Amino acid sequence: MKRILFVFSGLLILSILSSCKKPDATDPFRYFSMERNQIVIISDIHLGADLAYAECKNNLPYLEEFLNRVRLSGNVKELVIDGDLLDEWFVPATADTYQGKDQADFVRRIAETNKGVFDVLKKIIRENKIRVTFVPGNHDLTISRENVELILPGINQQRDPELGLGTYSPQGHPNIVIEHGHRYNFFCSPDPYSNQDIAPGTISPPGYFFTRIAALYVAQGHPAEAGDTVPVVTRNTAGDESQDLLFAYWSLWDWTLKNFKITNKYDEKLIVTNVDGFTGTFAVKDLLPYQETPGGFIDLDLYNGIQDTWTQRQAHNRVQVAIPTLQAIAGAALPAETDAQAATQYFLNPQSNVRIVVFGHSHDARILSSFDHLQQKSIYVNSGTWIDNNPNRSTMNFVIITPQDEDCCSKTYVRLYNFQNKVITLMAEDSVRL
Repeated sequence: MKRILFVFSGLLILSILSSCKKPDATDPFRYFSMERNQIVIISDIHLGADLAYAECKNNLPYLEEFLNRVRLSGNVKELVIDGDLLDEWFVPATADTYQGKDQADFVRRIAETNKGVFDVLKKIIRENKIRVTFVPGNHDLTISRENVELILPGINQQRDPELGLGTYSPQGHPNIVIEHGHRYNFFCSPDPYSNQDIAPGTISPPGYFFTRIAALYVAQGHPAEAGDTVPVVTRNTAGDESQDLLFAYWSLWDWTLKNFKITNKYDEKLIVTNVDGFTGTFAVKDLLPYQETPGGFIDLDLYNGIQDTWTQRQAHNRVQVAIPTLQAIAGAALPAETDAQAATQYFLNPQSNVRIVVFGHSHDARILSSFDHLQQKSIYVNSGTWIDNNPNRSTMNFVIITPQDEDCCSKTYVRLYNFQNKVITLMAEDSVRL
């Protein structure tokens, strides 16, 4: 009898230990684990200084609840915020972002406006059970290390030497890379070459101005009709590659203004800057390529020559595998182009041994698997967003990576969830043995 009880007890213990490694699909934070091992990743939260225009307003209570669940979980080892936490870009064009003050005051206003969220984040950092890491994105491109520390004291910041970029591999996991993904985007990666004559030291790319216009479009209630038309530019038939690229750049701006209509005239000085070296107030036309005669020379005022400096920008921004300029311009608004860079820069790069890549940026949450240059399975996941309105896509997304253990049959699991209506829903999952 004692032997039977002993065997039964042993089987029960093995069953419990086995179940410890299997997360509950309905709540991955609830299952009991023998150790903290989950890496939780969120991105594109877009916290604003003014709820009148911030992209994350209605979702704030859900975000606060989610962060509290992370904080109270005994399974979470790391929380990684993969860019676009603080939104310095999504501000209506006519608004003065800093209100006559400075960036430090601006980030303090973000923290005050989103107090519940910051209270939980600061509590997680203070409790020191979960490592919290911030990786910059394009919407917090120029937010300094000091100003992030100002509102989130003690947070780990993973930054490149150059402002506005960062790449993070969780401790002990060099095969996993987390970065925002804007490094590879023509409109959104740091640009230290353009506009230096009028804004010395600026790194703001054209995506900054696009976002200011898009925020005005939202503030104006999504006008059905634009207040002006984009002056037509035609391909310069006698031009060189640079002129062809500038025509492609005009085409993207033409698409932008047809999809994000504003009621203002395009020659109206309405884009108030006073950030990142800019002091002027600009018109939409200042951003648009133009030509004096159809089929003639194409010129540009703001960002003059941007089509010719992409190779330099990529080198400055530590892009490992160069992206052709035309591809970068044409794909700037396509989530698929962001996704493809996971394979280009990591999986198919012979210099890389990375097999799991997490990007944000595109707001298009998904998991894609492929094979690397050694024909090993690799996994890409996009961590989605937390903005209120993400048309035709989900929101309140998060990723959990559960690393494999020493068991030869163990795998590293990558799971993508959303938290809409405070209900955890598994969207996709995959696994790989690293």
